[in-house]
Amino acid sequence: MSHSGPVYDAGMPGGMPPRPKVVQRSVNVAKAGASLGTVLAVTISWSVHKSILWAIVHGLLSWLYVVYYALTR
Repeated sequence: MSHSGPVYDAGMPGGMPPRPKVVQRSVNVAKAGASLGTVLAVTISWSVHKSILWAIVHGLLSWLYVVYYALTR
């Protein structure tokens, strides 16, 4: 049997794994924000244009398109 995840010492105070560093948490939040922006952009684009091509283009622009849409509507 093999173990693929991190191994923690059971004798650690509290028995909890170490908390992720601030940089790692920031990267995770940025990835989640990028995903949310992409989903919003694609959803808005599809509801307005009903075009897969425009949805892809706006998904690549993500937050830029969401902010543009919010300012122009």
